[in-house]
Amino acid sequence: MTKKEAMLYNKLSDKSVKCNLCGRRCVILEGKLGVCVSRKNEGGILYTSSYARACSASVDPIEKKPLFHFHPGAHVFSIAAPFCNFFCSFCDNWMISQQRSTYQTQEMTPKTVVNTARRLGSQGISYTYSEPTTFYEWAYDSAKIAHEEGLFNTFVTNGYLTPEAVKTISPYLDAATIDFKGAGDPAFYKDVMKVPSVEPIYACLKAMKKQEIHIEITNLIVPKFGDLEEHNRELAIWVKENLGEDTPMHLLRFHPNYELIDIPQTPIETIEKAKQIMIDVGLKYVYAGNIPRHEGENTYCPTCRELLIRRFGFTITEWNLKRDKTCPKCGEQIPITGRFYGTP
Repeated sequence: MTKKEAMLYNKLSDKSVKCNLCGRRCVILEGKLGVCVSRKNEGGILYTSSYARACSASVDPIEKKPLFHFHPGAHVFSIAAPFCNFFCSFCDNWMISQQRSTYQTQEMTPKTVVNTARRLGSQGISYTYSEPTTFYEWAYDSAKIAHEEGLFNTFVTNGYLTPEAVKTISPYLDAATIDFKGAGDPAFYKDVMKVPSVEPIYACLKAMKKQEIHIEITNLIVPKFGDLEEHNRELAIWVKENLGEDTPMHLLRFHPNYELIDIPQTPIETIEKAKQIMIDVGLKYVYAGNIPRHEGENTYCPTCRELLIRRFGFTITEWNLKRDKTCPKCGEQIPITGRFYGTP
């Protein structure tokens, strides 16, 4: 595999280094690994062990990310390398993110990533499945070439990128889905995910907003651990005040997985109640996720409630917006970035 020096780190005394890629800002001694296991200090130089190491690659509908207001109907070539800087006990992709042993990977250079995306008919590339922060250098180099070839780039991330990491990749990063769990409850993050602080996530979001990256938010609602109504309300207020009322919010239903298998699925009523709370706060586009055929999958005009986009899972089944992305009934402008890839 390609050996690549890491980006965004400082050399310290005694050949130790400080990684400035994610909010943990690990100080890594010579010969040691960072918390995410994807960076190693060799002789005072920090190297990434995830460069061009594809452990997963496939074409997905962009709605799977989920991105509902960015190039709807597009297909994205989705790639991942191993490792993560979070330790969620309920991780869906724990096989590639949480194991710290040998992974089956295939070398895929940035040029190969872009060529494959084009060959498979994708309109963009998504860095996803595990955590793109931990394969940042690979994503950065791929995203730069992708832009040169007319493809867009998206991150699906836990939001722990530092502001300087956001600024560095911002010329090539077009959209990002930031995945909250438990509405950002600090105790939930510490106890169930082993994340010391949630503040870096908010700093990341502010940096993305400043760099004009398209943002959508998900919030996984976990019964008993992360489903308090007050936390959903607080998250909605923060998003409205700092990112804007048009920011799409996706409320995701929890399914038992990995180590958290004795917790039931999130009741649909809990999702619906959280959705109403966030609408009452003033968010205009709040979606219910992981509940196929639920009306919460659809986009409605926030002014007149006209059905604008009907979805079934990750598929758009009905498109009623006018060509200028306005409501056909009242003329409300709907904030959707990019074109619609489908048949109106």
